[in-house]
Amino acid sequence: MKRLNSQLQEDGAPMELILLLRTLLAGCKEIAFRVSQGALAGVLGSTLSDNVQGERQKKLDVISNQILKDILSESGYVKAISSEEEDDVVPCNPEGKYLVSFDPLDGSSNTDINSLIGTIFSITHAPQWMKPDDPSAFLQPGTQIVAAGYVLYGPSAMLALTTGRGTHLYTLDKTHGGFLLTTPNVKVPEKTSEFSINTSNQRHWEAPIQAYINDLLAGTEGPREKDYNMRWVAAMVGDIHRVLSRGGIFMYPYDKRDPSKAGKLRLLYEANPMAFLVEQAGGLAETGTGRIMEVMPTEIHQRVPVLIGSKEEVETCLSYNNKN
Repeated sequence: MKRLNSQLQEDGAPMELILLLRTLLAGCKEIAFRVSQGALAGVLGSTLSDNVQGERQKKLDVISNQILKDILSESGYVKAISSEEEDDVVPCNPEGKYLVSFDPLDGSSNTDINSLIGTIFSITHAPQWMKPDDPSAFLQPGTQIVAAGYVLYGPSAMLALTTGRGTHLYTLDKTHGGFLLTTPNVKVPEKTSEFSINTSNQRHWEAPIQAYINDLLAGTEGPREKDYNMRWVAAMVGDIHRVLSRGGIFMYPYDKRDPSKAGKLRLLYEANPMAFLVEQAGGLAETGTGRIMEVMPTEIHQRVPVLIGSKEEVETCLSYNNKN
């Protein structure tokens, strides 16, 4: 099987980017080990503090964030990092060429039930003019991302990665500690009969999304004339992995509870990297009013609505915005 380095070189990734990705993934392998130890290492449960998002931090949130922050700061390749768990950007090397944004442990509420969790990341070029502590450097649209991916900590640790030349899936081989290419050039099926959404929020959705989900639930007796299955992992990394593996649509749409928050998911740490991965696999990634990767960020913790998945299904979902 092909190793990660070989595939990255084949895809034309510059050596400094390859070395940065290897460094980042070394941190992810450490996180994978900590996750696998679970209660044996005393890493389960919550802390007594909240992050900048107002969410109670899990112990593994803090541990994972520190692992990635330390290893990236010491790499020399990174000018600054932004993390879902940090209030502000973290300056690193003033001469670094890259910026890294990440969600250190997506789905961390799943840790206590031993369910799917993962690390999501994206990498962009660092503007030469920026100071390492300048958050405005991160306010780039997703179209500027040079690499994005996630590591899924499941029965096996899996990496999904793109550098703009297709999306590839790798599996961590624990016998030698490297990621091996197991599914090259993933293609998301255009059609699907699976959807992923938290239906407990249905009463807060706007009318077009409510109508769309109602039609899916109506199955063969409804206007879509086929039965759909609902799947919900409660971790974006797990739900998007399913989309990449066998198709589907994943949704976290705008809801009306808090008009100041456009959506649940963070643009820099979750929506943009996942959008890049899915688009490179032939799927679509939309906010409901436009392409996710074309959204111009206004601040590093910005949230957006998310509709990601099989091309035909996302287009059908969007068409409900035009219905009376």
